[in-house]
Amino acid sequence: MQIGCRQILVGIILATAIILDAQDCPAAGSVQGAAAEAHTYSIPPGPLDVVLIQFATASKMDLAFDADALRKLHSAGLTGPHTIADGIGILLHETGYYAVDLRDGGYLIRKASAADTQAEAAQTLPTVTVVGQAYRADVSQGTEAGHGIARTVNLGALGSIGGMDSPVSTRVFDAREIRDQQAYSVADVVENDASVRSVSKPGGILDAFTIRGFPYSNGNFGEIAFDGVYGIASNYRVATGYVERVELIKGPATLLYGMSPGGSVGGAINIVPKRAGDGDVTEAAADYGSLSQFGANIDVGRRLGGDRAFGVRFNGGYRGGDTALDNQHRDAGSGALAFDYRGSQLRASLDVIAQYERISAPFRLLHIVAGIDVPAAPDGHRNISQPWESSEIHDGATLARVAYDVDENTQVFAHVGGGRTRVARVFAITPTIINEAGDVSVSDTNYRFDVARTSAEAGMRWRVAIGPMTHRIALSASGYRDRLNRGLVNSAITSLTNLYDPVPLPPQSIADPASVPKVSSTYLTGLSLVDTVSTRDESLQLTAGFRYQRIRSDNFNPEGVVIEHYDAGALAPLLGIVFKPNQAVSLYAHRIDGLSKGDVAPTSAANAGEVMAPYRSTQYETGVRLARQDLEATFSAFQISRPVGVMSGASFAADGEQRNRGLELGVRHELLPGVRVNAGAMWLDATISGSPALSGKTPVGVPSWQLNLGAEWDVRQIPGLTLVTAVASNGAQYVDAANTQQVPSWTRWDLGMRYRVSGARYPATVRLAIRNVMGRRGWAAVDAYGGLAQADPRVALVSVTASF
Repeated sequence: MQIGCRQILVGIILATAIILDAQDCPAAGSVQGAAAEAHTYSIPPGPLDVVLIQFATASKMDLAFDADALRKLHSAGLTGPHTIADGIGILLHETGYYAVDLRDGGYLIRKASAADTQAEAAQTLPTVTVVGQAYRADVSQGTEAGHGIARTVNLGALGSIGGMDSPVSTRVFDAREIRDQQAYSVADVVENDASVRSVSKPGGILDAFTIRGFPYSNGNFGEIAFDGVYGIASNYRVATGYVERVELIKGPATLLYGMSPGGSVGGAINIVPKRAGDGDVTEAAADYGSLSQFGANIDVGRRLGGDRAFGVRFNGGYRGGDTALDNQHRDAGSGALAFDYRGSQLRASLDVIAQYERISAPFRLLHIVAGIDVPAAPDGHRNISQPWESSEIHDGATLARVAYDVDENTQVFAHVGGGRTRVARVFAITPTIINEAGDVSVSDTNYRFDVARTSAEAGMRWRVAIGPMTHRIALSASGYRDRLNRGLVNSAITSLTNLYDPVPLPPQSIADPASVPKVSSTYLTGLSLVDTVSTRDESLQLTAGFRYQRIRSDNFNPEGVVIEHYDAGALAPLLGIVFKPNQAVSLYAHRIDGLSKGDVAPTSAANAGEVMAPYRSTQYETGVRLARQDLEATFSAFQISRPVGVMSGASFAADGEQRNRGLELGVRHELLPGVRVNAGAMWLDATISGSPALSGKTPVGVPSWQLNLGAEWDVRQIPGLTLVTAVASNGAQYVDAANTQQVPSWTRWDLGMRYRVSGARYPATVRLAIRNVMGRRGWAAVDAYGGLAQADPRVALVSVTASF
């Protein structure tokens, strides 16, 4: 391999920077002592550069290496107790690389040449590398290698865990994957997993989902966690500009993050914010989307101070213009400022976020009267909303967190934060299809919302070795509170329009609400205790724990008088096991519970007003993960059971049950050099039982299968060019609980390309995507309440990103 002047210069700069930094490093004796001390590692297989970064982070050492060269190599990872010398020797074994000890606590990885003797290589300690910058390894920056595969996931009470060590099913989308998809919101990202579907539209008022067939984030209290904390992320739609990773947890997550504000049980979504990495970041982007949406984004990150312990990162973006939906104009902006401190024992961070969105003619989910067939979906461009209807949302949030290492085995941590959302909307709340000709009845409402959320937590983690076993114990107490104020004025006018030929309606003058009174408040408090017991090499891990969750909520009339009170508590346990027969295979199984607020018996029941105990949903799952040099695969079988309140004779009781039983398959494979596939499938058998009227029926909006298939081809003849294609498909879905109305299955095809310009002064990437290439019409989704969303039209997206 030829080495150019640029690479030589980079190497000189790296070595010089590390040598100069030695003035601030410990004495050589202390460094050598640290190198001789054994550390316990749990690093999953992956690209060699990613594995070395995680090794450096765990070892608290400085490394320098050529990331472009090492990311082409695969590592089996590292588990169990090792000294730094032994660990690096194992990771670099038979790679053709060795590490040079710079005698200052840092190491430089070199490629072995014919002149290097085996004895010389054996006497040098290995190290980690990144082109053009010397830095302390920091996995919080996300992984650029591995084609978007980021393995470590924040599991809340369990801490940050590698994917091969997790007792629950997870998937992580990293910054590169988000950028390459040109994803504007988190909804665009998570739909790449076959277990997730969006049940809303980009031109609608919120992003809502299903995970494993259960609704998620389908209300006025956002359920997307921010850095493992509820109540911080924007309430209705989360932009991706300030997001480093999106983490998907499949199944109930009450023990991990606490009960979600909406009590969702199918899974959880967590976003990891961008923070300053070890290398400076200066990036600008411009984008275009059909019809005439133009946007720009800037991302700047720096580390400050003599030891670069202080970090600051700013991300700001704006997008505005006409969308692909008729009559719709959209303006949206976001800004995020992240501060952090990384000391030898103390770590702290502060995140400040603001989001704004205004949509004219916002899309609304369509409902349908009983007794008719669902009419064919209109063209994706069609929009029955009027140009004078609107939705405007202002979001702001702050999160402060701190962690302190009392010693190498004990850590204390805490966070406090909150968010507030103000909403002004004028639109038809429940447009209803009244016949098979597609006529729609609409009546507008003028809304004002004020949603306030606060969250706090404190806890401790510690590690204890007892004989041949190691215990990782976590204890924490947390609290979450939200308050909803709402005022509304209904229009006295009911109008008719049509799906296929929307009728322009005259603007209505609907008075603003005279007041915005408090209508509900909720307090969620909990205490969790978890212990993960593992063998010293961590090939066998057993996790057991519980969370006691208390739920208190009140509903108020307009005069502020409590009209409904709820106060109950319950335990949510977890029992999980992970067995790794070797570095490439992980077997896991678990039973985990989720909690949601129980119903209150309706006034028509003999036990009117009776409070049902919190609904306990239980998931059983078992699966296997495979991670080899060019192949990642997961296969799992699961069952989630959730109580359903039903009338039993004259009384109301939680005697019903929704049971979703399914299989999931995920594969990421490099078929040939430069040709990669990413496929996923979920087969689902969902049914209702215990209800006299609905037993044996399929729940509303739950298909029997969901499929995703994507492929990428790096065109060898044109370096930097990658062609992309993706297919998504869904089974048929019922619209009503009685299973008399149904929408058919659908398939969507997308195309794209990206071109990375690496030889220019400022590296840049150009991306192009066409979604719904064939312009397919159809109903794309049915939410849990029977709301219909039509498929998006054909849309073109173009973006240019440059680094400075």
